[in-house]
Amino acid sequence: MEGDRMSIYRASRAIKRRDSSLYNALRSIHEDSIFVAEIAQLWPELPLLANLRCGLWYSPRFHSTCYFKSTDGHTNNLSFNTSRLNLHVALLAGQQGGCMIVDSTRKGKRFPDSMSKTIPIWTCVLNRAIMNYRNQLHKVTMERESSMSDQSGDRTLPVSPSWDCSLHLPIWVPDTEKAAIEDLLDEWIKQLEASGADVASLASSLRKPLRPLWISQKTVIWLNEVPEITSWDFTPIMLVSASSSSGIVQRKTTSEFSWNYISGAGDDEESWARGLSPNVFWNHVNDLINSGPDFCNQKVADIVEKDRVYRAQRGQNAPQVSATSSRSSRHHTSFEEMPLQVDLKNLGSSAKVFGDDCAISWLGSTNLAVGANTLAANVSNIDSMLNCGQGTVSACTEDAEAYVHLPIVDSKFDRFSLLRNLPSALNFAKLNLKKGKRLLVCCNNGEDIGVCVCLAILTSLFNDAGLFDNGKSFCETRITKLEMRQRLVFICKYAVNARPSRGNLKQ
Repeated sequence: MEGDRMSIYRASRAIKRRDSSLYNALRSIHEDSIFVAEIAQLWPELPLLANLRCGLWYSPRFHSTCYFKSTDGHTNNLSFNTSRLNLHVALLAGQQGGCMIVDSTRKGKRFPDSMSKTIPIWTCVLNRAIMNYRNQLHKVTMERESSMSDQSGDRTLPVSPSWDCSLHLPIWVPDTEKAAIEDLLDEWIKQLEASGADVASLASSLRKPLRPLWISQKTVIWLNEVPEITSWDFTPIMLVSASSSSGIVQRKTTSEFSWNYISGAGDDEESWARGLSPNVFWNHVNDLINSGPDFCNQKVADIVEKDRVYRAQRGQNAPQVSATSSRSSRHHTSFEEMPLQVDLKNLGSSAKVFGDDCAISWLGSTNLAVGANTLAANVSNIDSMLNCGQGTVSACTEDAEAYVHLPIVDSKFDRFSLLRNLPSALNFAKLNLKKGKRLLVCCNNGEDIGVCVCLAILTSLFNDAGLFDNGKSFCETRITKLEMRQRLVFICKYAVNARPSRGNLKQ
């Protein structure tokens, strides 16, 4: 009997391994990407954004990315996170008349919680904050006009009386949860306003309120009746769930191969991708799809190794990827008031290939920049570099004191790595910034550890006005969590791809 139980267990595990194979995942992603492309063609004027990290797999061409976490929308864990404001999304939508956000989820659900609740909460909070700002501005204007004229009957009407501040949720979110969200909205708006977020820029960019719309593979759209974006009285945030929500395993067959469809295959890439990234996948998509299930694993291993060698030859981060066996594999301005220095001319709707590397972002007028070390060697307008990544970078300066390498690892692997290296990082930053040098802080992806180091530098060496003071204000005052949050929001205004992890932020 025991042997029979073990054989049943082993058989079920074998079936699961077969259904969640690497080829099944890549083939499923490729099929879902066809649906995403079809939706994007219906409104070609709208920029296409990937919700990190899963969404980045579903198209070879994205305008940019965003980061809305499903956990912020989980039942009994509802939150509005000011470290992930995604204000660049609202600015882009205001300029282009809307945008599309792509994400996916596992079988049994049509939409991830990031689309069902996190983004609807985000749109509502921003809409109400903008309304509050405009009402305050209108009040100040009326008082100014009243002091200049005695004609009290000639007052202007309230600004945007039809501005929609309603909470728009999909029909599958129960009323009890909607009521719970409504009870928290006022507190979230206060948090947004206290964080130093530049609501003024949002108010000037958005002519119509934000509103989410949900599109899945089960959504019916009449192609001869596709509405014009300009006909709507709101700015649409189209939430495209890439995957089919069928709860059963779908066996698909082509003229060459048979394969099992995996809903939300792009999720949890560490468990199945074997070192493959979305950018590398789309660079070799035809080879991978045509390789078939029998040769896909070896093809991926060859491609990943070639990419690793390519990066290593250029001094970029290139860790050795160990693929597990098939047996065990699984699928000068105030921080509070500094406006968003976003060049809206460069936020056009034309799509671009969104690769693995984040751009270099200068943090206002602080002489401080953050980015990925893969791009650091090609940056010419810096005087010093603090490399926090694992790979070495060819120093762009001849001054030995202008470059330091501190290989800081993520908190998941070493809970205190960042904390141990912060004193050295701050001393190096102080040495160079007090000489007026422009400092680049880089890490593996320019999104996490580098952002946390910049936050420590801004907190320790800059005052509330955003000016370098060599640590004077830090020694004289007690920094609060709110002030830390304001500085993080300041960083995110410029480094729009910043997504520091909770573990690294705590350090």
